[in-house]
Amino acid sequence: MNLHRLVSLVTVSALIVSTSLAQTGTIKRGTKYYNNYSYAKAIKKLSPLKEKTVDVNRKLADSYMRLGNVEKAEEYYAVVANSAEATSNDAYNYFYALREQGKYTESETWISKFHSTSASDSRGAEYSQNLGSFTKLKADDGRFKIKNLDINTAQQDFGVTYYKDNQVVFASSRGGLKATDRKWNGNGLNFLNLYAADVATANELTKEKQFNKNINKKYHEGPASFSADNTFMVFTRDNYENKSTDGIKKLQLYSSEYKDGSWSKPAAFTFNNKEYSCGHPSLTADGKIMYFASDMPGGKGGTDIYKSTRGTDGVWSTPENLGAKINTEGNEMFPSFHKDGLLFFSSNGHVGLGGLDIFVAQLKEGKVGKIQNVGAPVNDTRDDFSFILSDDQKSGYFASNRIGGKGDDDIYSFGLFKPFKFGKQIKGVAKDKTGSILATTKVNLYDSKGKVLETVTTTEDGAYLFDVENDDVYKLDGVKDKYFDGKNTADTKDKDVVIADVILEKDPGMALRLLVTDGKTGAPMEGVKFKITDNKTGAVFLEDVTPTTGDALKALAGSKVGDFLAYKIELSKAGCFPKEVVFNHTIVKPGIVNVHELLKGGLSMDKEVTDLRDLVVINDIRFDLNKFNIRPDAAAELDKVVEVMNKYAGMEVELGAHTDCRAPIKYNEALSDKRAKASAAYIKGKITNPARINGKGYGESRLLNDCACEGAVKSTCSEEEHQKNRRTEFKILSMGAGTDKVDVKNNSTNSFDKK
Repeated sequence: MNLHRLVSLVTVSALIVSTSLAQTGTIKRGTKYYNNYSYAKAIKKLSPLKEKTVDVNRKLADSYMRLGNVEKAEEYYAVVANSAEATSNDAYNYFYALREQGKYTESETWISKFHSTSASDSRGAEYSQNLGSFTKLKADDGRFKIKNLDINTAQQDFGVTYYKDNQVVFASSRGGLKATDRKWNGNGLNFLNLYAADVATANELTKEKQFNKNINKKYHEGPASFSADNTFMVFTRDNYENKSTDGIKKLQLYSSEYKDGSWSKPAAFTFNNKEYSCGHPSLTADGKIMYFASDMPGGKGGTDIYKSTRGTDGVWSTPENLGAKINTEGNEMFPSFHKDGLLFFSSNGHVGLGGLDIFVAQLKEGKVGKIQNVGAPVNDTRDDFSFILSDDQKSGYFASNRIGGKGDDDIYSFGLFKPFKFGKQIKGVAKDKTGSILATTKVNLYDSKGKVLETVTTTEDGAYLFDVENDDVYKLDGVKDKYFDGKNTADTKDKDVVIADVILEKDPGMALRLLVTDGKTGAPMEGVKFKITDNKTGAVFLEDVTPTTGDALKALAGSKVGDFLAYKIELSKAGCFPKEVVFNHTIVKPGIVNVHELLKGGLSMDKEVTDLRDLVVINDIRFDLNKFNIRPDAAAELDKVVEVMNKYAGMEVELGAHTDCRAPIKYNEALSDKRAKASAAYIKGKITNPARINGKGYGESRLLNDCACEGAVKSTCSEEEHQKNRRTEFKILSMGAGTDKVDVKNNSTNSFDKK
């Protein structure tokens, strides 16, 4: 599709007009033809000139481009862009011509030059951030299968819209209303009229005829759009009665209603204006919202997509620009709204394959979401536009002026074999622990850094849906009055759809809550078997397995402030050390008794290991030269061992001390043994049942590397390599019969938050 078909929708780029008194009559006449959209006459007048100014070359380049002769346009744009008088727009126009011929690598050189001088222009910025994107856009992923239709002529055929049960309406210049067809200066073709056709086998269009004599007049009509019940239509028409101040017939929007078997006299929209164009309408199924294109003042660029809503009184609202996500400094046009919240449109400002490309945007709650280029084979190097999609998203039509067609613009049908996807989806249901659906639950979505991305409120089915663009580990929480927050995570890596429900617990008033965490990472632990026994009665208070959130809540039925709680909590999980906790506590305030907060270190579990260092970070135990007394820095490290052994009352540990080879064997054995026993003695004095730890010195008998140096052997190892052998090891021999005994007595605080 060349820009000529837009009539005056596309604002003619500002061109430098020479005011030199030496300007020849030929240039004046050629310029007059150009300004009057008579591009063929302008070329005929200006191209023979032997000495052409930069301005003449610009007009010739633009004229050839508008007439669809991209090869000649590129030739003249190259001259202009490489001249000393070249402007930023010249670089862009040359880029555009190269792009339409598939010269992508060369074109990117010129869009980069354009961006360097027009940094604020979104077109240059977007292309510069997506250099090389043409490779992916050109790839046919099997989504579409397209076909050029038999109904096409050598004229313009485009703008298909669905009509009635098995018909369409489209715009075409195939014939006028009278024997002598009127021609439009812009392309020398007939003016456009609306035609209706039947949809036949394989989506071919047949039995075309002019749509309606009350709609089709002597100048341009089309394209059009209809409400789902086919009783209301909106269409584009020339404003042939009132020219703009610069003498141009702008495009306007008209509506008509089907009453008593006929279409009413078309009525102009109140926001039409003779100074700018409005056209390319697309109605929602109910006919209450219209999307259209316009070059009205205040827009982003040449033509923008706008939205207007019809009130209960039938009055259409002031047009609302759809914003910078869709609109660029270029031209956005031919919007087409699909009932599933998809908005298709054509643009030459977003990154594409050349000319106008077709894009699709996701509309959600009136907001524009992610935009994507629909790709090949629908998009080609030339203009691709007026895309419509069937209700079942399986087929549709679009138009293109690509090479190989039957005429100026041709209608193509397509089959759609892969649905449009906008990033990834996270969806789920808010419910309580019994499985009951929770409506009116607020669900928050966070990224991995904790930033709130979106918040939704569940409807009667409790469902929620989030569209996300990136691979990330997202977090969710469900919030509802009189319930505790429900939390979950959603990892979208390698998944297009992630199911992540949020489970909330009803606030029971006075209750006991526990949270089991990983002793090393602090993360909630799933699948931990726990049993809480009331030590006062011997009855089991609660027995269950922790969910993904690692927690549990149990109402303290009949309890009140001042009551004394006495529980034994037993934890077990395969691959972890078992744990038993004695929890004694006096309730001092109403609310939630958070066991994990009241216990020092919380209800944490550790993985089964044989090396104590896998449970706690213990730095090297250092001694003075030839000494074995415990220094303050060594004591600080040994206190970490004390803490773990007090946590696990049955744990038995062997403390082994090792040296390097650089002393006699007997000396190393004796010194390491003294150091091991001194370290063990320090720990014995601070743990229950001191017999659970013993110290042993191994000297140099268990080197970790090839750094032996006894007798004739002379080591060449570095100091760093010898250091590896000077170490203290803490080997877990047994967990024994003892258990973790933590006794919280008469604690003066408890927690009341709902986290």
